[in-house]
Amino acid sequence: MPHFRITLAYDGTDFVGWQRQASGASIQELLETALRELDGRDVTVTGAGRTDAGVHALGQVASFTLNRTATADVVVRALNARLPASVRVLAAEETAAGFNARFAARTKTYRYRIYNSEVASPFERRYAWHVAAALDVDAMDNAARILEGRHDFAAFRATGSDTQSTEREVFTSKLSTTGDTEDTGEQSFGTRESNLCVRSVLRGGALAGGELIVYEITGDGFLRHMVRAIVGTLVEIGRGRRPTGWMTVVLASRDRGLAGPTAPAEGLFLVRVGY
Repeated sequence: MPHFRITLAYDGTDFVGWQRQASGASIQELLETALRELDGRDVTVTGAGRTDAGVHALGQVASFTLNRTATADVVVRALNARLPASVRVLAAEETAAGFNARFAARTKTYRYRIYNSEVASPFERRYAWHVAAALDVDAMDNAARILEGRHDFAAFRATGSDTQSTEREVFTSKLSTTGDTEDTGEQSFGTRESNLCVRSVLRGGALAGGELIVYEITGDGFLRHMVRAIVGTLVEIGRGRRPTGWMTVVLASRDRGLAGPTAPAEGLFLVRVGY
């Protein structure tokens, strides 16, 4: 019974998120349906991160066990033949039977994209939050770096969440206006032209004028809506509605009501999972 770890990318716009739901299409459901056709039985797929509805992934990781013998190459080809074009398995490898994509994960990196322009770009609407007001990126970056280290992030947790511990460690928290982030392991998607387009949309500058602001955060774990709540708080600071030091006050308060709004899902990407 071979056990596999796969890395996949997806455009989350049309899905209810990673996790199977009572209604609506999820990434987990699509994979499990494809694997049922491949293996002739129900196959449970475990994801490293439960991305919400509308959230995208460049490097989501999942694990599962098959009954039939299959090579990693066969798994990639078989899944991609059965998945919609908006979901692609980038790589697969056989692992030890005990590997669990969720519990073995040590770090996760998320990226949030803000398109800062008076007029929204139709090419960015699925992959960025359009903010028309001018933003003070230096103030936002200074506030973002306050979050580095081990803290209680209860102020950035979605209301109604039943997570027992709200303490997490953030290794990096920073902004860029150029998209020149560190190598994040994005995979190739086909032709040279399509790869250039992907890099332009996901890493490079804005496509139709305006300024692209990229927030990137790496931590040992994240609370529900944590990154989006942080971004909403950063935008309040960038707009000049709050001073940079307000981030310290919000963090110490443990009060979700004190932090900024939850940023829209479309700007968020799960970039990579570290093991």
